[in-house]
Amino acid sequence: MRITPIATGALAALCLAAAAGADTVVITAARMVDVLAGREVDRPQVVITDGRIASVGRAGDAAPDGARKLDLGERTLLPGLIDMHVHLTADPTLSGYRRLEFTDAFWMTVGVANARRTLEAGFTTVRNVGSSGYDDVGLMQGINRGYIVGPRIVPATYAIGSTGGHCDATQFPPSITTPNTQIANSPDEYRALVRKVHKYGAQVIKVCMTGGVLSKGDSVGAQQVSLEEIKAVVEEAHRLGLRVAVHAHGTEGINDALRAGVDTIEHASLADAESFRLAKEHGAWFDMDIYDDDYILAEGVRNGVFAESLEKERMIGLKQRQTFRAAHAAGVKMLFGTDGGVYPNGLNARQFAKMVEWGMTPMEAIQAATRSAAEALDRTADVGAIAPGRFGDLIAVDGDPLKDVRVLENVAIVIKGGVLVKGAP
Repeated sequence: MRITPIATGALAALCLAAAAGADTVVITAARMVDVLAGREVDRPQVVITDGRIASVGRAGDAAPDGARKLDLGERTLLPGLIDMHVHLTADPTLSGYRRLEFTDAFWMTVGVANARRTLEAGFTTVRNVGSSGYDDVGLMQGINRGYIVGPRIVPATYAIGSTGGHCDATQFPPSITTPNTQIANSPDEYRALVRKVHKYGAQVIKVCMTGGVLSKGDSVGAQQVSLEEIKAVVEEAHRLGLRVAVHAHGTEGINDALRAGVDTIEHASLADAESFRLAKEHGAWFDMDIYDDDYILAEGVRNGVFAESLEKERMIGLKQRQTFRAAHAAGVKMLFGTDGGVYPNGLNARQFAKMVEWGMTPMEAIQAATRSAAEALDRTADVGAIAPGRFGDLIAVDGDPLKDVRVLENVAIVIKGGVLVKGAP
């Protein structure tokens, strides 16, 4: 295996993809965060063969003959990080009506750039929970074929919802007709929509259960999908082997979604004690984007965010962080999800410090972006830990993230499938 920093251009990406898994590399560092055991290991040695981890031991252990060696010196080794809530084809500096200046195909080029930024930030896997035109499937295919550089993508395709809801185009007058690709208004229509997006590549189903911050003309907490409709989504998705992620800020929408058996609640801003009880009863996860408030309120006016959206953010931001603390204290299972695209993709790791500020230990925050995320994706055989059999997706940072979680904001080394895609030893 050739361990070389990634170059620009499709040809270089193709060459690296071909090189991945060609033979064996042995990686050593000063320390490693073992997210499965919840501890730090001194002087680890990780052997990657054919793009997957063959063994994890200590420096000096026997290594395969002819293996290439990569010593990362005094750095700390971690699993490649997982962001469970991104929108790679979104640019927050083009908010509100500014989006109308660009043709539909423009957003795929945004996605190409954001995919690289996200990977170079240390996030080797992402769950893309909403894009138009099946763009996230196209990005996934381009990355998997080596045409472009980016993380492993779990695509949702369109986020689906009801007429006039958060997933609808509510910013136009009646004289402007908008596509209703992602809109349903009955249990049967939702079943059909789940089947449709699955047909075209969805690996997770995303539903807009309540109003949102950035949508125009709705209340952020108002329920927009009925209990019968979300039950139909969950039944159909689970029958197809797909998990269901639900955008939900409001209490009743959160609780009905949990009663229906959804897998993850996105945002969860106004969840209450009943929400916590239902989440634990049904084994659901909360995926809360508690960094975004800082960015939206600081940059929203400059970026063209609707005035009413800024007002909704002022109303919801602090409450969401308080709910995060309460949910964690109550024992709700928590994930790392940032809503990348609402803030600039590539700055994902800024959320770690917020998670620690609002109640988690550094280890818990890191586990939310590794071990727990892999479990919520049902991909514990592939990602989320430095363990035999999983993909050779690793990152390294200068310093110790268990002492200062902010060191994760400046990732020095990124390795995906055994190939060095950022940094040098």
